[in-house]
Amino acid sequence: MDLLNTLVDKGLRRELPTREEALAVLATSDDELLDVVAAAGKVRRQWFGRRVKLNYLVNLKSGLCPEDCSYCSQRLGSKADILKYTWLKPDEASKAAAAGVAGGAKRVCLVASGRGPTDRDIARVSETIETIKEQNEGVEVCACLGLLSDGQAERLRAAGADAYNHNLNTSEGTYGDITTTHTYQDRVDTVTKAHDAGLSACSGLIAGMGESDEDLVDVVFALRDLDPDSVPVNFLIPFEGTPLGKEWNLTPQRCLRILAMTRFVCPDVEVRLAGGREVHLRSMQPLALHLVNSIFLGDYLTSEGQAGQADLDMIADAGFEVEGAGTTTLPKHRADAIAAAGCGSGAGACGSHEESGCGSHEGGGCGPCGGHAAPEQAPADQARTDLVAVRRRGAGTDLAPNA
Repeated sequence: MDLLNTLVDKGLRRELPTREEALAVLATSDDELLDVVAAAGKVRRQWFGRRVKLNYLVNLKSGLCPEDCSYCSQRLGSKADILKYTWLKPDEASKAAAAGVAGGAKRVCLVASGRGPTDRDIARVSETIETIKEQNEGVEVCACLGLLSDGQAERLRAAGADAYNHNLNTSEGTYGDITTTHTYQDRVDTVTKAHDAGLSACSGLIAGMGESDEDLVDVVFALRDLDPDSVPVNFLIPFEGTPLGKEWNLTPQRCLRILAMTRFVCPDVEVRLAGGREVHLRSMQPLALHLVNSIFLGDYLTSEGQAGQADLDMIADAGFEVEGAGTTTLPKHRADAIAAAGCGSGAGACGSHEESGCGSHEGGGCGPCGGHAAPEQAPADQARTDLVAVRRRGAGTDLAPNA
């Protein structure tokens, strides 16, 4: 296809596709899907080889969020039967982090529910970051705590944080349809604060809430403009007890097209396959490794993922390799730019906090996105509620974590 040849050439040159080209990727047929994956895979290998970075989530504080994000199991008024607990102590968080590091994770993502941290919360998380870094040599730490106030990003960086995550989730034009307690601009401002403080910025999206192709392209182009080092792509996990609990709008094929479009628009950025991959990609997860260069190991914030060993086996069986701690994730031109700004390890960024109330790794979403109908919807009999398992192990419990 001329389209795919053009997109590969642009990706190898770090040239932005046109909106029309990005939309055309999402409009390709299932017969063309393997060609799309192969084309985007060439761009992925150009900048990241066959390496897969592993990230591990630690949910520092679960549930009871005052925000009303429609996709989130921890939202105000959520009836989802999730774990609810207050802040983990630093040693508890460090123990949880160590399980992920032992499983091969290079980065630990510290997430807490809520609108945003108080200064006391920043002090608490700073102590946790210092404890994790002392007990796990070489580990990268990303914080995901919600909307930041002035000076808070600088304090996190001083404590040793390498990155900060805050997702845009969906397009600006539809954001107000999924959340009323904060704005799209609030999210942009927080990503900007993190970047300006010298933290590696991480910001992504959530797909599967009934959004249009235009919405998806809008948010990915907006992310490209913000220039984060990492772009996590979440797929909505429809939790019973949330407003989007019955939204099953994704097929494995559509998920792969969304990931391919994101790779073409963000060719040299760490694209992370985040929440919802097990639910929506299912047996086609290995194909996604040709598009993304980063995944989460084990469980998410309030839902369970596949076994950590299964993740490792999948990576090996697909012909990829786990990225080692001594390897810089990002291409040299991006890593050098971060180093020049004095941004810690500069190896990429965290995940997605959409389910913890500010945007999450649960594959949370952005709400109904203005009521647009999805261009292709999974038939009702493809709703896989059996794959939505509430997390009952790891942080906040007495059971061993999945890593």
